[in-house]
Amino acid sequence: MGPPRARIADLHTHWIEADAYDRAALRRLAADSPSLRALEESGSRLLPHFDGFVLDLFAALFKLNIVVYPESAVVPSAGFYKLLLGQIVGSPAFEVLRRGTVLDEAKAGLAAVMLGDRLLALLKSERIVTRAEMLDFWNLEHTEAELAGRQAQAATARDLEGQARSAGRRQLGELAQRLGREAEVAARRLEQKAAKFHAEARESTERHGPRISGAAADVAATMEQTAADADSFSLQLGGGDRSRAGAQLELGKQLADNPKLKKLSRLVGSMRTFAWALRRRLFERATDEVFDVELGAELSRLLPHELLALRHPVLHRDFARRLVDARLTQYAIRGTETKGRGPMVVCLDGSSSMAGDKEIWAKAISLTLLDIAQRQRRRFRAICFAAADTPLHILDLNPRQRYATDIEHVFALAEYFPGGGTDFQKPLTAALECLRGARFKRGDIVFITDGECRVDPDWLCNFMREKTQLGFALFSVLIDVGSSSLGALKEFSDQITTVTQLTSEAGREVFLRM
Repeated sequence: MGPPRARIADLHTHWIEADAYDRAALRRLAADSPSLRALEESGSRLLPHFDGFVLDLFAALFKLNIVVYPESAVVPSAGFYKLLLGQIVGSPAFEVLRRGTVLDEAKAGLAAVMLGDRLLALLKSERIVTRAEMLDFWNLEHTEAELAGRQAQAATARDLEGQARSAGRRQLGELAQRLGREAEVAARRLEQKAAKFHAEARESTERHGPRISGAAADVAATMEQTAADADSFSLQLGGGDRSRAGAQLELGKQLADNPKLKKLSRLVGSMRTFAWALRRRLFERATDEVFDVELGAELSRLLPHELLALRHPVLHRDFARRLVDARLTQYAIRGTETKGRGPMVVCLDGSSSMAGDKEIWAKAISLTLLDIAQRQRRRFRAICFAAADTPLHILDLNPRQRYATDIEHVFALAEYFPGGGTDFQKPLTAALECLRGARFKRGDIVFITDGECRVDPDWLCNFMREKTQLGFALFSVLIDVGSSSLGALKEFSDQITTVTQLTSEAGREVFLRM
């Protein structure tokens, strides 16, 4: 490498040309993606300027045209990344990968994180560079910092020389020359050290080139399916709206790293389709009828003449005012609807007997019910339970405005599995407390278990009395994949169905009556 043509402080720490939009896009992704932030933090503990390398990966995947800076424009301590990029960007698999990520922030960010994780694993294994070679690059970075200090001092001395009077100009000129010579000597030393370290790194990188390009091939092979799974999962639990690019990135990363979550996502997709097909077959408001005209703000029941006001330049303002005041004329509906519209509380068995396929089925049913609750604008609480001495794991999955799903809590629900024994009384008591404090007194409890437990008769009497007072319905879903028992479920449930019935006419009531 030749000596720097500019001050160290003016050099880049990344190799691929990235403008302000590219950097802002990566910051937006990092703000919503803990995985991206974790990648940058973990890599920065191994090598200097790893955040610049992450920017290079993102830019190489996102930008339509890739422009590489000359060596004179980049700090020497980032030279190793150019060797890595040469092996990655030059591989055929990377070109395949770029076809699906160019100009797509979410996909480019997801591919950058997946590729960065694989390369970071290679670095941690010391297969590409040893720990001693990593220290060499940290020494280069330290030398650059010292050189930057000398260059700054020399520049300050030159500035003062130009501003000083004739009496002190000579001394300042001598000082500026001396500091400039020291900076030149330091630059030559930096050049020599960098040339040596880069030669060693180049040999190692070329030797392990198939491993590096193989990382790009692995990502290219799974990227399309991972992005499709993330998009599908987001639509399933987001009420039909795609989330921000950073959230999509994080969701895709979670699905790529977690086979259980991926299996759960696909099962939820098929179960959700089945549930809403049933609900479309039996119109939910079949017992309702139009009987009068009233004032309100329900857009789906407005009289036609109210909608005509939207086309008028003045009347549409009056429409907006009356909408806020709930003074629009609309059809009044009456019927014999008996479904609760309070919160939906799902008690989810996490005992050892539920391990394996039972756990996946139980959580898939829970997330399908979450989708129904969100569409009905109902709060949804999951209570995960096991033995009596195991603390309950309580998650509110749609606490946000417009009942939007909290994806982080969905991940937490998918991951949590305490194991151990089984106690029904503790979660059902907690569910009662939730319904007592609800804004809408009526609600639903769904109890999902393999049924292997007993309850105390005195507790059962108190529970049934409270159930009658609060007027809620309790549906039980028996996970009959493997061993199972109805047991105590018959004693406190309004209705019991099984997993094997969920895809038949016998199980339609679980999804229809929620």
